[in-house]
Amino acid sequence: MSLLIPLLVGLPLIGAAATLVAGRHRRLQVAVSIVTLTITFVIAVALFVAVDGGNPLAVSVAGWPLPLGIVLYVDRLSALLVAVSSVVLLAVLLFSVGQGAADGDDDTPVSIFHPSYLILAAGIFCAFIAGDLFNLYVGFEMLLVASYVLITLGSTESRIRAGVVYIVVSLVSSILFLSAIAVIYGALGTVNMAQIAERMAEMPENVQLVLHLLLLIAFAIKAAVFPLSFWLPDSYPTAPAPVTAVFAGLLTKVGVYAIIRTETQLFSNSDVNVLLLIVALATMIVGVLGAVAQAELKRILSFTLVSHVGYMIFGLAIATEAAIGATIYYMVHHIVVQTTLFLAVGLIERRAGSTSILKVKGMLAAAPVIAVLYLIPALNLGGLPPFSGFIGKYALFDAAAAVGTPLMYTLIVAGVVTSLLTLYALMRAWNLSFWREEDDSVETEARIQYLGAAPAAEVVTERRAIPRIMTAATVGMVALSVGLTVFAGPLYDICERIGSALLQPISLVELGELEGES
Repeated sequence: MSLLIPLLVGLPLIGAAATLVAGRHRRLQVAVSIVTLTITFVIAVALFVAVDGGNPLAVSVAGWPLPLGIVLYVDRLSALLVAVSSVVLLAVLLFSVGQGAADGDDDTPVSIFHPSYLILAAGIFCAFIAGDLFNLYVGFEMLLVASYVLITLGSTESRIRAGVVYIVVSLVSSILFLSAIAVIYGALGTVNMAQIAERMAEMPENVQLVLHLLLLIAFAIKAAVFPLSFWLPDSYPTAPAPVTAVFAGLLTKVGVYAIIRTETQLFSNSDVNVLLLIVALATMIVGVLGAVAQAELKRILSFTLVSHVGYMIFGLAIATEAAIGATIYYMVHHIVVQTTLFLAVGLIERRAGSTSILKVKGMLAAAPVIAVLYLIPALNLGGLPPFSGFIGKYALFDAAAAVGTPLMYTLIVAGVVTSLLTLYALMRAWNLSFWREEDDSVETEARIQYLGAAPAAEVVTERRAIPRIMTAATVGMVALSVGLTVFAGPLYDICERIGSALLQPISLVELGELEGES
């Protein structure tokens, strides 16, 4: 079974090469991309079934002995995230195919898009299954190099400007991460995660803290944790709709995943949980206040993305099995729902010619299907019962209440306020864009004058047809988001098992035994 693990990275890279060679054959590129991501999903599910019923799987690439070789490691968490990411990537791919076909590939040039997209997928999967810090760094760099291309597709002035900011911030984060790897190797003589976990306890506490903070800062930039989240709201909204959707759903979660691995497996003896709680509090509040102050749908969602990363850091900082399980569940929920909302906004942009809630009116009568496709994930993200957003937040609050410290109760209150403000921002956008009629009253216009100073949306001069495949992809994602609620019980049981396993780090000896058995 372990022989399947390298395919999670190898198949997307092979697919990227094939689509690059077939640059003039759009349909062939589309077929290769769809088949590649579908096979990856099947492999991830097979690996999850294998590790959920037994031990994690590990493989040393090219047969080099541990810890010298590049170790790929798959446990429940890795397999679950690869499977969910594959589905999201596939849905966004179908959405982008419809958009490219309708627009003549002006916004999403297929010859460039498909190779970059599959390399992005390979980087995401590589990060999720990396068994050593350097391979995790390689995964980050793969997805970042691909994202540099994707974020500037179309070469408009705003996209180039946002892309430059994104590139500079990403390079700074990568330099910090690589520097941290060098320092860790100098201090411990290894970059293998299992061996780092064993040797870290032997280091003085002040050295542990320095190594801990170096990695935490690097990953916090990638995860858009406040105050290192300043780059995200200006970078994501300018990209094409499918690119923004996959970035919002997955890229920050790779950073969150890295923080989860760091906190639970590498630095279990170095406690920075109070710092993480304070940072989580600031991330939630600042992010949601930014969302309330926006008048453009993509910027609203970008700020809510920042605020909801705060929930994940909150759950991680509680540091109990129940809290880690709730964090994983909320992470899966957010990947699906945030991606769905950005796809729905992409449909609004095509139908109305803008994403500004000050300009878009009367969409409920003109496009009732789009109204529903936006409303369901919006209510979900806002945490309205019985959706998965409510389930995940309730589980986090319950875990915090079990600890019962004043700071925990402060975070619970902040989480409730953030949830209500998220719901307010998203429902205000729905009310103005869908419920408000073209000839709405002067009083309504007066009530939203305070949004006049908010950053405007990129000018869109024409309304465009919406291919059925774009609507179908969005409907599929909405159905998946509802499925997180319908099947919350089994999924949450899986996440609880993940939380329990993460707090019992695997040793190098056990890792070698797993590699030998597989």
